[in-house]
Amino acid sequence: MAIRFENIKEFIGSRVVWDDRADLFTPEAAAAIRAKVEERTVVVFPELNLTDDEQLQFTELMGERQRLTGRFNKQEVENDDVYQVTLDPKINPQPEYVLGTFFWHMDGITVDAPPPFATLLSCRIAPAAGMGGETEFASTYAAYEGLPEEEKQALEGMRAVHSVKASLSPIADAIPEKHRDKVLNIGLVKEHPLVWTHESGRKSMVIGTTADHIVGQEIPAGRAMLIRLQEWAAQPAYSLRHKWTEGDFVIWDNTGAMHRAIPYDKSTGRMMHRTSIAGTETVAA
Repeated sequence: MAIRFENIKEFIGSRVVWDDRADLFTPEAAAAIRAKVEERTVVVFPELNLTDDEQLQFTELMGERQRLTGRFNKQEVENDDVYQVTLDPKINPQPEYVLGTFFWHMDGITVDAPPPFATLLSCRIAPAAGMGGETEFASTYAAYEGLPEEEKQALEGMRAVHSVKASLSPIADAIPEKHRDKVLNIGLVKEHPLVWTHESGRKSMVIGTTADHIVGQEIPAGRAMLIRLQEWAAQPAYSLRHKWTEGDFVIWDNTGAMHRAIPYDKSTGRMMHRTSIAGTETVAA
């Protein structure tokens, strides 16, 4: 198997190097890449230039494919398991959920199913330099492991309430009033442990803008704690910013990472194609 991995930062990120592109599309390579995603949180394939069919094949080699598509998109793809992440109004006439990705979040936290194990994103149109659109990742595995021991103990047993309404609260005033309530109230209100103990024994934090408050705490104190934990996880030691080049392909462990897009305008034409790998673990204390 002629693929190799190079660490990008100490606690997060690996870059894939290959001799022959075909070497990536084997069960052995998929198993090694999945293990690296679990270990390093984010795996980058520079300028791989996948087609949709290849991305779907790659997704299935790594795990069960999961459909997480935008309900309002008028897609220009043949298979709806591929979601076009764009602010182009011809494809996405209701952009609020993409605008909400400008803030730290984890995918699938407010649905009645295990959160997706991983998200796979390929860059079809990259914004020009200085136009924003980079994607940042923060490892909530590494962030948890880096906490002082007494703080880890204090977080054990705490639970947070998550909702789409909370995640979109930073942009609520920008949502047209005629459909604001409908947009803010999709999805479920879910209660999750703040610290997720995975089947592997590793622990990560379930945080991000979906987390509205801490159960049993006064609202101001709980929200202040959630913001502080976001800031802790997003510090340079535990986070990575990826500047997109057309053809780049990135996979990240959605169960142990927050991510966000650096704000960009629809005029940049930024276009990503996303697929997802189904999760097998519910969030557990």
